[in-house]
Amino acid sequence: MQTDGNFEEGSYLKKRDLNIKHRGTTADIPPPTAKQVRESHKAKEFSSCPYSELRVGSALLTEDGQIFSGCNVENACFYLSLCAERTAINKAVSEGHRKLKAIAVSSDLEDRVIPPCGACRQVIREFGDIPVFMTKVDGSYTMMTLEELLPLSWGAEYLRKQEMDSPKRN
Repeated sequence: MQTDGNFEEGSYLKKRDLNIKHRGTTADIPPPTAKQVRESHKAKEFSSCPYSELRVGSALLTEDGQIFSGCNVENACFYLSLCAERTAINKAVSEGHRKLKAIAVSSDLEDRVIPPCGACRQVIREFGDIPVFMTKVDGSYTMMTLEELLPLSWGAEYLRKQEMDSPKRN
């Protein structure tokens, strides 16, 4: 885990910490990821958020260097809404990509970064412990791994193990 004096090894961040601590700006990110962060901000332009009025964009970097962006799409039945992160992931997967390298998330909030919701964290988890760049309008960001955002997570390996260990049912 990367530390910068504000984040201690193995510590859990409280929600308020995400609002005030940032690890850098997009100038600090290697080129493909800097482009990815810019693409996440551009994706906000397509958001459909008539209920929350919170535009969110995301850009997913695949292992082969392609970037897939997505925005949030809200529905009056809020349960049916789709977050920007899941939109980007679904686009990449539907195009045949399964190896993800990093994901960037952005919103219009000026005073803090926006982390992926629990459902998005679980979906990201299906594809590995990748870096998550949570960015602000000014380009500053907080980077955390998925393991930091979703410790002790549940995954397919638990289902496979149980399937192998449990007796067959009639």
